[in-house]
Parts: sequence; C-alpha cells; structure tokens
Amino acid sequence: MSIKIQEVSKTFGRFQAIKPLDLTIHEGEMVGLLGPSGSGKTTLLRILAGLEQADSGRIFFSNKEVTQLHVRDRRVGFVFQNYALFRHMTVADNIAFGLEVLPKSQRPSKAEIKSRVAELLDKIELGHLGDRYPAQLSGGQKQRVALARALAMQPRVLLLDEPFGALDARVRKELRRWLRDLHDELGFTSVFVTHDQEEALEVSDRVVVMSQGQIEQQATPEDLYHQPANRFVYDFLGQVNVFQGEVQGQRLQQNQAWVAFPHGSQVTPGQLYLRSHEITLAREPDARAHLPLTIKAVNLIGAEVRLELEPQGWEADDLWEAAISHAEYNAWQPQRGETCYALPMNGQLFVEQQEQPQRLNWSFQEKTPGLALA
Repeated sequence: MSIKIQEVSKTFGRFQAIKPLDLTIHEGEMVGLLGPSGSGKTTLLRILAGLEQADSGRIFFSNKEVTQLHVRDRRVGFVFQNYALFRHMTVADNIAFGLEVLPKSQRPSKAEIKSRVAELLDKIELGHLGDRYPAQLSGGQKQRVALARALAMQPRVLLLDEPFGALDARVRKELRRWLRDLHDELGFTSVFVTHDQEEALEVSDRVVVMSQGQIEQQATPEDLYHQPANRFVYDFLGQVNVFQGEVQGQRLQQNQAWVAFPHGSQVTPGQLYLRSHEITLAREPDARAHLPLTIKAVNLIGAEVRLELEPQGWEADDLWEAAISHAEYNAWQPQRGETCYALPMNGQLFVEQQEQPQRLNWSFQEKTPGLALA
C-alpha cells in the first residue's frame, strides 16, 4: 500500500514539530526517517499511525484519505522501541493479543489465531519459545516478538519507532538484516525512525533526512551519501573533514596549508568537505595539497584502522579522521605524535549562498593505496 502525505504540519504549543511537508512512499517500499532528536521524525510517524492528529494537511493510503480515520481503522502495525510487551503473558499470547481483542465480527477463530501465531513464531525464528514470558527473553528476542505482534494484525503498513535503539551493536546488525529479509519476503510497506546513519543507509530503499520539522533531502542510500543536498546532510552522515580557506591562484589556502583545485575546476572560495575514505595519507605533500597533520590517536576498528589527526599550523573546527587498511597500517606502523600529510582524492566544495555543492575529483594516475607510506 502506498502512502501520500500532503502539506502535513504539527505544533505543540509554540513549538512547531513539523512544518508543512509533502512525502510519497511507494507500495512495498522501506523508507527510513533519519534525523537528530527533535527533527520531527517520530511525530510524523505517529501522525501516520493515527496516534497524533495533524494540525493541517492530508494523508492518503492507496489514494484513500485517512486523515480523520481512527487508529484502529487504519490497519497500521506499530513497533515501539521499548517493546511494550505484556509481562504476564507468554510470547504466544502477546502475539495473539491484538487478534483476540478484535470485535467478535472481525475476530478470527481460535484455530486460525493459533495457526497465525505459530506461523509468525516460525517467521521470527522463535518457534521454540512460544511458552516463555518476556522476562525470559533477550532484548533481540523481545524485539522480534513485538514485530510479530504487529504483523499478526496483517497491517497494510508497518511503522517502527527506533526499533533497535535499545540493543547492542551486534544484535542491532543481526536484526537489521533479518528485518530487511522479512520485508522483502512479505512485501509490506514500512517506515521506520532512526538517528543511526548506518542503520538507515543499510536497510532503507530510500532515506528521508529531517531537521527542525522539515525534509532536508530524500534519496536512495547511495545518492544520499555521494550527493548530499546541503551541509546538514553531509555533516549528519558520518565523520567529515572540513578545510576552509581563501582563494590564492589555483588554490584554497589557509596560512601555509593549501589544497589545489583539480584541473578544469572553477576556482571558488568555500568550505571543502572530505570524508575519511576520500583522502590518503603520505609522509610528504604533493601537487594536490599541503595539509600537515599530527597523529593524535590510532584506533583499530573492524576491517579498517582510523587515525585521528590534528592540523599543524592551520585551523579546523574538529580533529580530522582518516581510514587506512590493516595492510597499510602494518606497513607504516603510524605512531602518536608523528606528522603526515592529507592528500584529497574526492571532495565536495560548499560555496556560500549556493545550495548544491560542487563535486571535486583529484585524478592522479600514480596514486596508489598507501602512497609514500611504505
């Protein structure tokens, strides 16, 4: 089922939680609402569910307006962050609860309820735990039960509010993959709220980035990451290194630090944004840049090694970060206090009063991983 939101807004007292916005969610699509606390994403989700009433605007489910429709008539499944399971009920009873409290005219038979619960227990891979109580389950198992309870009602739309926020990193990753597989298998339309960038980019068909009650950008994960619409989106999607300077000839320069514009690029003052994987490190500068940095920390994290770097003789709002492979790390053995130089490969130049950033690409054929480090 598709969802169409037209000019929806919401105010709490003097605080405008959602400014008038439009959004279309296609049938069978999984959309992530991503943003910091207070951006309006949970309020928008609750308005879709019918748990909050919008001040203005209209909502359509498959071209049928549901703006004034009661929550029980919308056939929407809602999964809360805190699970909201009944402690005195078994897992099976929790899943069956919504079906058993339906009006008699709509309530399935006991046999059908039992069959549907058994099927869902298998779907969530907890068929052997139907007789247990919530207190006997892990956090990940509780979240699966909460999801099964929502699916038992055969909702047209599944809404999830920070579904994995209370879980540790390993369990979150497992459940994200499991939810995506379940979504693809059952084909329901789903919208979930998160402030976790990795979660949104990994699970979603499309990500809607929100800030201060409005949509900053909506795009596929790939387009969102590689073509951010503005500084907010770029900053919010992970660590970013920023270099700001004045134009000096073909360079962007600050004190003795500089970055040369790639051949053919328009020379424009602004802020150069470089992600950690868009720079390489060397013991000496080259024709691309002169950006001396002091190594402040070396962190071995998973498949990569992250270096925290402090500018030498020039200023940045935060420490820089670079990612190198374990092979590069083993060949170089970087130490705290050592000096190295950042060399850009790709970047985004944000110019004042210009909405779209300028994409820059330094193409050096001689560039190889670990340049000048071995």
